[in-house]
Amino acid sequence: MPISENVLSELRAVLGERLSTGESERALHGASETFHRAPPPDAVAFPVDTGEVSAILKICNAHGVPVIGWGTGTSLEGHALAIHGGLVVDLMRMDRVLEIRPEDMLAVVQPGVTRAALNTELRATGLMFPIDPGANASLGGMAATRASGTTAVRYGTMRQNVLALEVVLADGRVIRTGTRAAKSSAGYDLTALMVGSEGTLGIITELTLRLYGQPEDISAAVCAFPTLTEAVTCVAQTMQMGIPMARIEFMNPLAMRAINLELGVERYPEKPHLLVEFTGSPDSVRADAEAFGAVVAENHGEGFEWASDRDDRNRLWAARHASYTASLKLRPGATGVVTDICVPMSELPGAVAAAAADMEEAGIFGNIVGHVGDGNFHTLMLVEPGNEAEIADAKRIARRMAERALKVGGTISGEHGVGIGKLDLMRDQHGEDAIAAMQAIKRALDPNNIMNPGKLVPGVN
Repeated sequence: MPISENVLSELRAVLGERLSTGESERALHGASETFHRAPPPDAVAFPVDTGEVSAILKICNAHGVPVIGWGTGTSLEGHALAIHGGLVVDLMRMDRVLEIRPEDMLAVVQPGVTRAALNTELRATGLMFPIDPGANASLGGMAATRASGTTAVRYGTMRQNVLALEVVLADGRVIRTGTRAAKSSAGYDLTALMVGSEGTLGIITELTLRLYGQPEDISAAVCAFPTLTEAVTCVAQTMQMGIPMARIEFMNPLAMRAINLELGVERYPEKPHLLVEFTGSPDSVRADAEAFGAVVAENHGEGFEWASDRDDRNRLWAARHASYTASLKLRPGATGVVTDICVPMSELPGAVAAAAADMEEAGIFGNIVGHVGDGNFHTLMLVEPGNEAEIADAKRIARRMAERALKVGGTISGEHGVGIGKLDLMRDQHGEDAIAAMQAIKRALDPNNIMNPGKLVPGVN
């Protein structure tokens, strides 16, 4: 049921012209970067502070209006689609860095601050926020989806790097979770509960984040391998040896074609590659690189190319992060069925090989990339919009990947999250009793089920 005029009038009293029912804004906030589709929301709100978010949720809770939080809109599993209509709350105007405390190595930000904007603010301090999911995502969205990315092998995910939150609950109450202290053993860990909750329990309006010192020296390298198995085996051996990697990324031949396209030059052969980065003192970087080089040689790696210059490194990682959009250009007009899984390191070579074999057998055109240093990899399967047979094949492959991950003690998603795309796999991973516990938490904090309904937790009505 569309939002009534009476409810819209109540919302306008709070927001004025910052409530939009215009077609263009609704369409923008109903879009997805992947094949997931849903009708646009009924309206879009643009709050500027916590008080306005609280007032919005009080109104929507009183009238049973679904509320969906929105950051930069870069999530991949349909997290921010208004599948039941309702109000999208765009938090990008809450974009202030509220406090930087270099002596405590933390920053306090509003949810609309992007990771790049925060790091720009931090340049003069010698500190950085290292979590890098690829897209220049909002920090509120990154917390809500428990994002990670290329640097997770060294610095962890958002789970390890959010110290405290301010959250507005479904009924408009504002709570604070966590502290600025390095650790706490006082009570339930509500911060951990909210990080990764995908907007189903409340809206994050402030984050306290852990910062790190900028490394003294950085060096990156690219190397090719004859086969996929040799490249991924090299990763597993590197991690088992304890070589400290800042990043270690796998790219299949099609992904390297996309990188060449993004760079505008045929720079790299279309073979399986690893992209790596080392950080630390000059001596430690040199020693780590030499140890890694020995593992590469054992696995028949070739064409070891260093990028020690900052501009070269930036171009390399920019091309890696653009591999999704560049890959779409390899099949003009295509959309992507994107998925990720995460497995124990010992199971990584087999999991990647099985996914590649499934794609080849089905004739699905796509790439495999991954933050493989922690067992996490992604597939992008390029399908024709509206071609139900292709989409069904791609979804079948994605499901088989998830089922294999669960069989070896892995997870259905290492970083993309659940949204609507993996909702039907949640029971497979967690079992009925754990799902019942999640349902109880959801109903306790959101009894009217207005917060991003139909996502993350199955069976909540």
